[in-house]
Amino acid sequence: MADAKSKILIVEDDPDVAEMLTAYFRTQEYDVFTVNWGEDGVRSALQVNPDLVILDIRLPDIDGYEVARRLRTDRRTADIPIIFLTEKRDRADRLQGLELGADDYITKPFDVQELRLRVRNALKRVSQGSLTNPVTGLPEGTLVDEKLSEVLGRDGASLLFISIQNMGTFREAYGFVASDDVLRAVSLMIVNTMREFSRPEDFLGHLSATDFILLVPPSNLTALSDKLRSRLDQSVEYFYPIKDREQAAKRTDRLGAKLVEVASLKSYETDATQIKTELMNSKN
Repeated sequence: MADAKSKILIVEDDPDVAEMLTAYFRTQEYDVFTVNWGEDGVRSALQVNPDLVILDIRLPDIDGYEVARRLRTDRRTADIPIIFLTEKRDRADRLQGLELGADDYITKPFDVQELRLRVRNALKRVSQGSLTNPVTGLPEGTLVDEKLSEVLGRDGASLLFISIQNMGTFREAYGFVASDDVLRAVSLMIVNTMREFSRPEDFLGHLSATDFILLVPPSNLTALSDKLRSRLDQSVEYFYPIKDREQAAKRTDRLGAKLVEVASLKSYETDATQIKTELMNSKN
């Protein structure tokens, strides 16, 4: 059975087809959201944050191609799998959908069992996830867990946790592009500082989009931490537009960086869950 937490957004103007798909996928233990217009599909994708979109091409307002184009050009929805559902069978129509980044394409009339399998496969690909952060290119997810498991419980390794504070407030004020620029700049600053103090085998990755971990030898931890804290503190104001810097400096919710040092990983079990939980709780 499907994971009950997986959400499917169906954008289909035929009420009979929409009702049938909604009922069917709910019996498969998906959370299903259904809209009949393209503009509603775009809005719903932003509100619901579905794990997958089943998208009809022929819609009463904007067509499915335009819906897909908007989803793919918005960072918040760019990676959501899209399965086109359509009566169009021409090769050119299929290619147009694939060029817009559709993950699959199924024509009406369709076998609902086949559609179910295509949905399952698309969600499985997503659940396996990327091994690198799409903004910074640094390791995340499984790669970070594996690296932590290698060093936990052993001598000769220490950890530096860096959390970028109040990114949500900054993003609301200046948008996703500006917040992504901050993350890229911070990651580059960390990389360059690590080169001054660390060895090629030392590790930098993400615990979350705005949280970084560095695995370095204990002998380098304090100097690296001090240098990074100084550089980050000096850089924060420059992430704001010139006209806003003076006011931003007075705000309690301005951008900042919190650094936490873990001098020894000897006492931790090899399961990374404990230390990850502790680090994420330390942000507050």
